[in-house]
Amino acid sequence: MIQSYRPGASIVHRMRAGPKLALFAALALVSSAYPHDGRSVTVSLVVVCLLYLVAGLPAKVLIVEMWRLRWLVLVLGAALWIFASPLTAWISTVRVTSLLLLAALLTITTRMGDLLAVLHRMLRPLRRLGVDADAIAMTISLTLTMIPVVAGFAHAVREAQRARGIRLGLRTIVPLMVRTLRHADEVGDALAARGLV
Repeated sequence: MIQSYRPGASIVHRMRAGPKLALFAALALVSSAYPHDGRSVTVSLVVVCLLYLVAGLPAKVLIVEMWRLRWLVLVLGAALWIFASPLTAWISTVRVTSLLLLAALLTITTRMGDLLAVLHRMLRPLRRLGVDADAIAMTISLTLTMIPVVAGFAHAVREAQRARGIRLGLRTIVPLMVRTLRHADEVGDALAARGLV
């Protein structure tokens, strides 16, 4: 989940983007590679939740982030409960939830421009291999900025359909696709006008 930056003065906010990205990547790697049991995976989720408090974010932010993951948790947890075991469902679902909450915390406490600058620096050595670091950074930037834009379109379409008394369902897809494709055309035209494509 790509979230908007929320200004703050906490130690998490003040960390430079590079070290913060490295630290969060290390935490994610450890959480993924560690052979969790039911207790340790719960501890890892609690640690991630405590990081939200260390970042000085209101409890509401954490609750909203968890609420955003509800369908993923329900579908993944139910599938693993049925096809594997309740313990496997708990471990896998909590592990994925922890990783996604950690990623959300990174984007909430770090400006997107700073993250993209770090990514650009990381890709720069690949220029020797013919990789266009500028194009990759711009592509990732456009992708990341499109996620909240499309989410906003989806919310607007839902609200418009509710206001008209239209039942929500597959009918939401067509206007959402039209808005998204129109926005993509506008972005493409803007890039072409600036000679970037």
